[in-house]
Amino acid sequence: MNKDEMKIKGSLNVVIHHANGDVETRHKDNLILNGGFDYICAAMADPTRPAVMGYTAVGTGTTAVAATQTALVTELKRKAASYAHSTGTKVFTLTTTFAAGEATGAITEAGICNAASGGTFLDRVVFDVINKAADDTMTTTFQFTLS
Repeated sequence: MNKDEMKIKGSLNVVIHHANGDVETRHKDNLILNGGFDYICAAMADPTRPAVMGYTAVGTGTTAVAATQTALVTELKRKAASYAHSTGTKVFTLTTTFAAGEATGAITEAGICNAASGGTFLDRVVFDVINKAADDTMTTTFQFTLS
């Protein structure tokens, strides 16, 4: 007997361009949070659908990721993300660029959420520190794959 199962897998790619020309990258799978699954259900069928997942948040928290979390541990900056999806594929991305002077610090966590403040977080990921100086630029790309 066959059964259909829907899965969602998320990952984060961070690229930081240092002012001296050096480039650093981090790639890590993320965890969809319990609230993120509730959000997906509401987005699919609730007549009062929630706001879109359109923001990337980055922070300096190092607490291990747990499905019960509802936000970053130590949020530093939140900014609108750009959505991309090619028709007929099962993949979409949310990309955000943090310019010089934005999100400066020892970045170790990130997540996607649906509000400029507060809101619901879809996911959270913790990674090895990436130090963003005031004159560095950082781009985050969250990729979500459905199967």
